[in-house]
Amino acid sequence: MTKSNIHSCGVTLQPLNPDMDVIIWGEPKIGSHLVTPRKGYTHHGIYIGNGKVIHYSGLADGFEAGPVEEATLEKFSNGRGFTVKEYESPVFSGIAVVERARSRVGESLYSVFSNNCEHFCLWCIQNLHESDQIHTGTRLVTGTVATVAGLAARSLVLTEAVAATGAVGASASAGLGLLATAPAFGMAYALNNTILEDSPAFDEPEREARSSGRTATYVGATVGTAGSIAAVSASGAVAGLSGAGIASGLAALGGGSIAVGAVATIAAPVAAAAAIGYGTYKLAKYIKE
Repeated sequence: MTKSNIHSCGVTLQPLNPDMDVIIWGEPKIGSHLVTPRKGYTHHGIYIGNGKVIHYSGLADGFEAGPVEEATLEKFSNGRGFTVKEYESPVFSGIAVVERARSRVGESLYSVFSNNCEHFCLWCIQNLHESDQIHTGTRLVTGTVATVAGLAARSLVLTEAVAATGAVGASASAGLGLLATAPAFGMAYALNNTILEDSPAFDEPEREARSSGRTATYVGATVGTAGSIAAVSASGAVAGLSGAGIASGLAALGGGSIAVGAVATIAAPVAAAAAIGYGTYKLAKYIKE
C-alpha cells in the first residue's frame, strides 16, 4: 500500500475502491479543506472531526440549492473519495476554521458564481470570497465565448448591412454602435449577475468591492464601444462613419477582411467590460485589505 493525500470517504483506512492500492493512514486534520470530484467540477467542505464535514450543500444533491450544513464524510464525498487542499500561509487553522464554518451553518444564500462551496471554504481558512473554479470559468468565457461565439454571425449582419444597402451617415454609424454595444452590455449584465453579484452573506468590504466592479463593467462597455467606433472611423482609407468609411475601417482593422474587422470591433468592448469590471473588483479588494 502507498501513502497518499487521496483519502477514503470514511476514516476506517479503506481504499477508495477495490481496484485501488492507495490508502491513507489516519483521518484529515481538523479544519482541513476537503475536495471531492463531481462530474465537471469539484465539491468542497471543511473537516470538523469525527468523520463529519461542514459544507455548502448547494447543488451537490440535485438542482435545488441547499444550505450550509453538517454531513458525514460518506455523504459529502458521495463515494468518490477526496483530497486535502494544502495552504502555505493560512489565515485561520484548526479549531478556528471549524468555528468559522459552524458560524454559517443554516445559511441558505447559495450562488454558483458568487457564494458556492469553494467560496465558503476559502472564507473559513483565508477570509476570502474566491473560487478558483469560477476564476477559470470567467477567463474561459471572456476569452472565448465572449469574443468569438456569436460575434461572427453579428459581423456578417453588419457586413451585409453596409455592403448591400450602402447605408451612410447616421444610420450606418448607429448600426455599428448597436452591434458593438449590445454584446458589451450583455457581458456587463452577465458578470454583474453572476461573478460580481451581491449577497448578504458577504462582509461590507467584499460587498463594496463587488459594487465597484459592477459599476466598472458598464464603464468598460461604454469606453470599449466608443474606442471601437473611433478606431473604425480613423483606420480606413475613407475617414468618417459613412457606409464607405465603416467598410473601409473594418477592412483595415481586419487585415483586408470586413468580417474579421467586425469581429474585432465587437469583441473589444466585450473584453473591456469584463477586464475593467473584474479588474476593478480585484483592485478594490486589494485596497480594502
